[in-house]
Amino acid sequence: MPSKPFVLSWKNYLTLCKPNVVAEMLFTAVVGMLLAVPGMPPLGLLIYATVGIALAASSAAAINHFIDRKADAQMARTEKRPLPTGELNATNVITFAVVLGVSSMLILVLLVNTLTAVLTFLSLFGYAIIYTLYLKRATPQNIVIGGIFGATPPLLGWCAMTGEVHPFGLLLALIIFVWTPPHFWALAIARREEYAKVNIPMLPVTHGVEFTRLQILLYTILLLIVTLLPYLTGMSGLIYLGSTVLLDLGFIYYAVLMMRNKDNKTAMKTFVYSIVYITLLFAALLIDHYLRFTL
Repeated sequence: MPSKPFVLSWKNYLTLCKPNVVAEMLFTAVVGMLLAVPGMPPLGLLIYATVGIALAASSAAAINHFIDRKADAQMARTEKRPLPTGELNATNVITFAVVLGVSSMLILVLLVNTLTAVLTFLSLFGYAIIYTLYLKRATPQNIVIGGIFGATPPLLGWCAMTGEVHPFGLLLALIIFVWTPPHFWALAIARREEYAKVNIPMLPVTHGVEFTRLQILLYTILLLIVTLLPYLTGMSGLIYLGSTVLLDLGFIYYAVLMMRNKDNKTAMKTFVYSIVYITLLFAALLIDHYLRFTL
């Protein structure tokens, strides 16, 4: 049986990786890989690309923990993280992040392709440094601008299989880019007091909750338009179209509900729905792709 300190340490390092967030990113990356080819991609290439992207995302998450450690200690949502509790120190975290990052680049360069490695590194650097270190505290549009870096997983997946930046891969990234603000702002509304406490200028803190609710509604309408593009460009078919229209109407419903109810509970329900939304939307892309290919 492993010792308790070993188990605790293992769990702490896993927490640094933000496994729930990384799992969602990996799902969209794998969908990008599968959509890039008419049948099944080479299994080895798919595994190497998935591991490489996962390690890079985990490295970025660990750096995020390091940079935000003081703010995390003051927020109820994050005060139990390993750095604020003292279960890991800054040296542990940075060393872990570097090992993950270097391992990621080696796997992607040697076993996938250089383009994927370069784009993955730019995404890692953009999220961990440009967003977390600068944008997050510089502007209430932090999540919009920083969303560029968080939107790349499906594009990385596509590049991993094809070695090129394809318009369809960019379209997948665009969907996540437009989805990110209403997804995160719903959470920011519910947690606005905590963000204000640590002087992070999230939109509901700087411009008020009413303005943020309006922005969420406008972005969900924009998202409806953007998510029609895979069908309109011939990338996907009717299965995807029917699924995305229903999902988008659901998101708009929650955005309207937020305008009416004006409570944190509705904001959190919208946040949860947004996660279900992006998961089902990418699942619909995948189902449509393989049913069309089979038929």
